[in-house]
Amino acid sequence: MSGYEPLAPALTACGHEGFTGELRIAGSPGGTFHFRDGLVVAVESPGAPGPEALLLRSGRVSGEQWAELVRESGGSRWPATALVAHGYAGAAQLRVVCSMALHDAAFAIVAGRVEGCERALVAEPFAQVPVGEQPARLLREAARKLAAVAGLPHPVRPDRDRPVPASGGRGGNPSALRLELLAHADGRRTARDLSFRTGRGVYTVTVEVARMLAEGLLELPGTPAPLPVLRMSPDGQGVRRRPPPAEPVPPTPPAGTELPRRKPGGFFRIRNGIPK
Repeated sequence: MSGYEPLAPALTACGHEGFTGELRIAGSPGGTFHFRDGLVVAVESPGAPGPEALLLRSGRVSGEQWAELVRESGGSRWPATALVAHGYAGAAQLRVVCSMALHDAAFAIVAGRVEGCERALVAEPFAQVPVGEQPARLLREAARKLAAVAGLPHPVRPDRDRPVPASGGRGGNPSALRLELLAHADGRRTARDLSFRTGRGVYTVTVEVARMLAEGLLELPGTPAPLPVLRMSPDGQGVRRRPPPAEPVPPTPPAGTELPRRKPGGFFRIRNGIPK
């Protein structure tokens, strides 16, 4: 967990001190944790789609409509009131979208490389959720997701691995997300890139890519193909294993043949394949 160790003390200290302001994370992808009275009220990262990207990709609002809402809200980065007033989304829906984006951005930062943390005091922090998250809880959740990805049969690094569709791997009835991933996975896009392309969370896409790799629907160029999944035996007693080969039985000497006895401390001499 490359980003966990340097982030843990910085986030914990902000929570204990009731910090209000920004905790700016340098690294790849890096990002910013926004605090109000020690609670995280927003997380932004270039490594994860924000709530506006999720809304635009969902088709609830177009790019032109979003620009108009921002102008109407005086340049607000998150025109939640205008979104609800114009009927583009309900207040409860916006809270869910913002919470998902906040957790996903935290996961992207923790999953990446952290080079440093710096505080910046602001009078009114940028907020996307009305009730903030405890920084320790947010960090534990990101670490749990990282551990879940690492425990999959074919783990994926969201910022490095670049999958491509496997030849002959479009069998079955794939979900809408899988069809999108198969369409956009071209060997240049990482799971993080695919999350922006599909308008889904980085964690969701990373897990789905890992599962598709394990099932042979995707593959990573230059790496061995995943091993086939072992199937249970029909009787439900587990995986059938091939019995070990039988050891060869030594030949029986002809009748009437008496093997010579070895003198104590002596050795057999072999002539024409017969001990002497």
